[in-house]
Amino acid sequence: MVYLWQALLLALSVWCCCKADVGDFTPCTHFFYSGFPPKGLQGVPICQRYMNKYQFATLYSRSHRRPWFSAYVFSTPTGRRPKVEWKFEPQLANPKADGNMIPFPPGKVDQNVADSQAIQLDYINSSYTRGHLNPSLHHQLIQDRESTFTLTNVVPQKAESNDGPWEGMENRVSQYLRTYCKGDAYVVTGVIPYREEKWLRNRVGIPEYLWSAYCCPSYSSNLPHRLISTFPTFAAIGRNDPNSTEEIVPIDRNKKIWGYDVRYMPLPMLEMFLQQRLGVAFSVFHNQCSTPSAAKPHHKTDYISKLYGSNKISAQEFPLL
Repeated sequence: MVYLWQALLLALSVWCCCKADVGDFTPCTHFFYSGFPPKGLQGVPICQRYMNKYQFATLYSRSHRRPWFSAYVFSTPTGRRPKVEWKFEPQLANPKADGNMIPFPPGKVDQNVADSQAIQLDYINSSYTRGHLNPSLHHQLIQDRESTFTLTNVVPQKAESNDGPWEGMENRVSQYLRTYCKGDAYVVTGVIPYREEKWLRNRVGIPEYLWSAYCCPSYSSNLPHRLISTFPTFAAIGRNDPNSTEEIVPIDRNKKIWGYDVRYMPLPMLEMFLQQRLGVAFSVFHNQCSTPSAAKPHHKTDYISKLYGSNKISAQEFPLL
């Protein structure tokens, strides 16, 4: 079986004569607002391709064997969660391989694949789930939903976060975008590592926090007053460790399971926290998700800074529908 699998990889590498899908975002810039990827982080660009269709984009960290972020265009979800078939990116192991993500083989995984990215054994029987950055529930077509089940799109995430407040955030975003967004909605979801790195099985970097932001340039003119501050952009940071300090995300100890809270905030606040923790100026959406002609008299970043102050900023509420 192993020899058959190696032969398949070789055949795929010979068959593909297309532009590489790893190392260049050029083929999939349509997943970013105005075609500009987020700025500030270094990593390996992946145009995630499944069944010969580009599905979303990921900035991957080889050293952490997990993504920095995934970016995608939201579509109204329908149907049930697809059958799980976990996949990997062959071009991380062999630059000449086909760019389509492919399912993990039965039995032992090729060592070049295991060296280049996370594999099933990293997560099986561990205390972490496979946490999607680009979630299946933010897509409509079954093929698009299936494509999210690749280990280059997941990070070690505690179940209490993955199936709790973080899932609640993903569902709220889905409600907002399908109800009020009038055109394409761009979403970027990423991670914040620990100051002192923590590892799953001494191989996969564990994030201390997850973050997400959306950009909806065209939205309903009849927004309820309580939702005005949530368009065209809004953001969130979620805890992945109940023992983390609370300067980024406070803990609500009145909950039955606490320590995995999500804090909702304006986009500039998210970017401020990312700069503080990552040590680089980080821009999620080009021009703050607005064209120069649509800019307000006071730039949104300056407005938020004056409103909340540089360090004494509190979380903004994320109202329910």
